Amino acid sequence: MKAFYTLLLLLLPVYLLAQNIDIDLLKKINPTHPRSGIWAATSHSAYWVPPATAAGTLVTGFIKKDRKLITNGYQVIINTAISAGVSEVMKQTFRRDRPAETYPNIIYPAEEKHGRSFPSGHTIMAFATATTLSLQYKKWYVAVPAYTWAGAVGYSRLYQGVHYPSDVLAGAAIGIGTGYLSHWLTQKIFKPAH
Repeated sequence: MKAFYTLLLLLLPVYLLAQNIDIDLLKKINPTHPRSGIWAATSHSAYWVPPATAAGTLVTGFIKKDRKLITNGYQVIINTAISAGVSEVMKQTFRRDRPAETYPNIIYPAEEKHGRSFPSGHTIMAFATATTLSLQYKKWYVAVPAYTWAGAVGYSRLYQGVHYPSDVLAGAAIGIGTGYLSHWLTQKIFKPAH
């Protein structure tokens, strides 16, 4: 038990330093008067791009009777469900308040936002979708725009003052992980069409 308390005492300065780095970086990105507009639209796209991608892929697959496209569409659906589930479980587990709730005098949200901060669900969804598309099509002209969009979604959450950088970084890592997990599951559920 003594070793456990010693470890906690050693990790406390690391945690405090990480929190300081987190808020210092966020202060540099979040303006005093964040505007809606492009960053709000980018942020909200994380919740309509995945279902639109799934629907478009499935419809095209059924019209063309293309089993690979149909499988790809289902993979986006599986990915979206896993990503949303992981996000919600983690938010309820960690229960981290949003930056403006903890630092009301130095972080200025674009809109009043309540709920949990860690991890960023928008970022999870965006990176999960980008990873899924990159694994499905394996072309640079798919991967580069997909990850650029995902990165912009993550940045938008910081600009709007609703997440810490660590929320976004964790969201990106989790999204990439759920993208790989859904790809693996889809390969197991639906035997790939060659």
